[in-house]
Amino acid sequence: MIITDAQQNPPRSQAERHAHIVGWGADLDHAHRPAYPMERTPPRLPHAVPPPEQQHSHAEVLVSTERPRITPIYGTTLPPKGLSGWLRRQAFRHSENDLRHWMMLLLADRVNMGEGLIEDLSRGHVPNLYAEMGGRAELRHNPMGAARKAAIGIAALALIAIALKKRRR
Repeated sequence: MIITDAQQNPPRSQAERHAHIVGWGADLDHAHRPAYPMERTPPRLPHAVPPPEQQHSHAEVLVSTERPRITPIYGTTLPPKGLSGWLRRQAFRHSENDLRHWMMLLLADRVNMGEGLIEDLSRGHVPNLYAEMGGRAELRHNPMGAARKAAIGIAALALIAIALKKRRR
């Protein structure tokens, strides 16, 4: 009669098989958990905290279709205006679960940046785009990316100059 290994060594429990691993099974018994005494429910406040007062605003506030009421406190630093405001209003007609909502908000941000540039130029202020777009930081922390952007910019300007020169002829 041949005795197999399974008959000689009956299967051990999982705890016995992994006992050689330091810290294994620490979550099985609370007595073996190093952080267990520190885990407590947070202290409760002695009384319920009243909700904040509703903020009043003179600016238009766009509200999601998922929420029936406006939140008690909100920001009005950039009320919607112009083409970007129109795009934001259109975006808030869609659910936050809809990709159109977020893509329209991203487009509105880009349009708002262009509107800001036009507004600056109309007031006689020429913006320093290199500094405002983090040119020094990119040159310092991502020199290859800065060189690539410079090469693309120079190539684009060269193509525009060539096209204008051909147009004049």
